[in-house]
Amino acid sequence: MIANSPREALGQREGPLSYSYLLDTLITSRPKYGTEITRYDWYMQSAPVAGCLRDVARVLRGKRCRAAAEGKPEAFKVIIFQKMFTTRRAIDKILLGYKNEFRRQISKTTSVTNSDAMAPRLDQSTQNEEKPTTGIPKLLKLKKYHRFLSTLNSQQLPLAARGLSVSKDQSREFMACFPDIVRDLTESRKHIDVPEASRWLAKVLQYNVPNGKKNRGLATVLAYKMLEKNENMTPENIHLANVMGWCVEMFHTQQLMLNDLIEGTEMRRAAPSWHRRPEVGLTAANDTKLLEAAMFSTLKRNFQFKPYYKNVLEMFNEMLLKCSIGQYLDKSLSKTDKPNLEQFTMDKYIAICKYMTAYYTFQMPVSLALLMAGVDDPETHRQAKTILLEMGQFFQIQDDFLDCFGDPSVTGKVGTDIQDGKCTWLAVVALQRATPAQREIMENHYGSSNPEDVTKIKNLYEDLQLPHTYSVYEEATYDLIRTQIQQVTRGLPHDLFFKILDTIFRTNV
Repeated sequence: MIANSPREALGQREGPLSYSYLLDTLITSRPKYGTEITRYDWYMQSAPVAGCLRDVARVLRGKRCRAAAEGKPEAFKVIIFQKMFTTRRAIDKILLGYKNEFRRQISKTTSVTNSDAMAPRLDQSTQNEEKPTTGIPKLLKLKKYHRFLSTLNSQQLPLAARGLSVSKDQSREFMACFPDIVRDLTESRKHIDVPEASRWLAKVLQYNVPNGKKNRGLATVLAYKMLEKNENMTPENIHLANVMGWCVEMFHTQQLMLNDLIEGTEMRRAAPSWHRRPEVGLTAANDTKLLEAAMFSTLKRNFQFKPYYKNVLEMFNEMLLKCSIGQYLDKSLSKTDKPNLEQFTMDKYIAICKYMTAYYTFQMPVSLALLMAGVDDPETHRQAKTILLEMGQFFQIQDDFLDCFGDPSVTGKVGTDIQDGKCTWLAVVALQRATPAQREIMENHYGSSNPEDVTKIKNLYEDLQLPHTYSVYEEATYDLIRTQIQQVTRGLPHDLFFKILDTIFRTNV
């Protein structure tokens, strides 16, 4: 196969090269092996060629492309596009990358019970330190990476590293706006005849909204500051960006409160969930509507005379609809006492990821910042959306992993995905890999609140080497998204997407 350009080889003529499209095109199965291998099957289960993706990532600036390398297992052919380097330093860099990747020899057949630097399981003693074993190569070494991978970082990582990397001044500036927003909502004298309702709204806001990492709100402000022209960076506009960030945080909190109420979640942000407080209970259902109304009231008070106000309202309403669809998709898989594992497919899982998380967590903050900065070009929004949804998909996969293997003292919540019978990345990949006997374990024990059943499912995940698969997947995803960011045009600042990406990969186990 020879082509004059990567786009010609991939059959894609416009826009940045999509990684979903790239993987679908590059990874094919040989006819003699008889079975069609999907992109996700390869990506999730056939980690041996993950090292080659470093070279695939260099496709996008190539002069010519040619099928060049054979990966393991031999059922797959990986097309590697060779880039014409202009400097000796660049040539040395790629040669070193080849050498390191082949030396690692990552393979799904490797005998390893867990990722090298995985945190101890919560149901295992931390005193029994793992003894070094001979004959097993070190697959992932903690000090090798310049970034914090969630399966590789230590639990002593500073808590600040779990939030968006902004300066203390920016964080203080953002927090300083919140009391004013609460005051405007509760002391506007619109409801002077029911002061107790205003006091209750203030309590709902103060308990639930400002106590998280505030990544979405801070991302909105950060994006605006990086997108807006210097002459428009007035104190008033920066204040409005902070207010918009808090509206995003109110949206996020409303979704969390609703989800906690539906699922009966005990803890949220290292404190009892709002509906678990003795004075709240099912009143939390109405409180989610109070929070939603407060969000729209704040938007009207601050932005009703801005030219982008209509588009902002459409964005918030669209995200409410998408999140509701996501909740439906998620709950449709657990309507009975036992989850229907036949419906646990990768396509269904990816749809849940997009609608429950990716749209409002990643696309929404940047899209709002673009609107505030006067950027309404559809192609610009499309390019940003493509990258941000890729990030959102991985973010949800990471969240699934941390729900099972994370430390509640660090993550701020006790994982219940197994007990709730959720369609998670771990469950889907486990079902893809499981033998008939292992699938029977999933059928009998997944979705049970019995601690013994939960332990059996976690042990099955480790027997299937899912922590190791995840760590390889995480590294490959990081490299893929970084290359995708480099293809963004239309004046979008690459640093913005890199900053968001690095924030995701600092999430702590």
